[in-house]
Amino acid sequence: MSNLNNSTADDMQLVVFDLDSEEYGVEISQVREIIKMEEISKIPRAPDYIEGVINLRGQVTTVISLRKKFGLAEKEVDQYTRIIVAEVDGLTLGITVDAVNEVLKLPTKDIEATPAIVANDVDTKYIRGVGKLDERLLILLDIHKIMNDDELEEIDQLDKSQVIEQETESEEK
Repeated sequence: MSNLNNSTADDMQLVVFDLDSEEYGVEISQVREIIKMEEISKIPRAPDYIEGVINLRGQVTTVISLRKKFGLAEKEVDQYTRIIVAEVDGLTLGITVDAVNEVLKLPTKDIEATPAIVANDVDTKYIRGVGKLDERLLILLDIHKIMNDDELEEIDQLDKSQVIEQETESEEK
């Protein structure tokens, strides 16, 4: 299945994370960085899957909950909760996950097409395939397909409004 691979002909390098007792993987090329959970500023009237925004080294960054996006039950933030920062269609986006476990290389020969039903009601349009690693199965996600164009436009508008709000507050001080 070399069409899934953007790294080498034989391996896909993945960031592996937990979400609701399932293991997921995203291609490392889709990840800009991984940060510890930090204070998130809520945005009024934002869709429920949008946690809010953070200040990521001077850049307002919208953070979404992958649990909420996938329709999974909420979980308390703990010491393992992480934000995966990615670039999606020109937008910097933070994605909260339960824990980031490891970075690994998975041979492309161990990746199979997405079965009809994979896990816990996750919509298969986000899923690139299933990786087999010893006794584990990794659900491989495509970060770029998690959000549709309308949702990305809404996030872009939220980011812009937050920047304007912050600039106004700075000028008032």
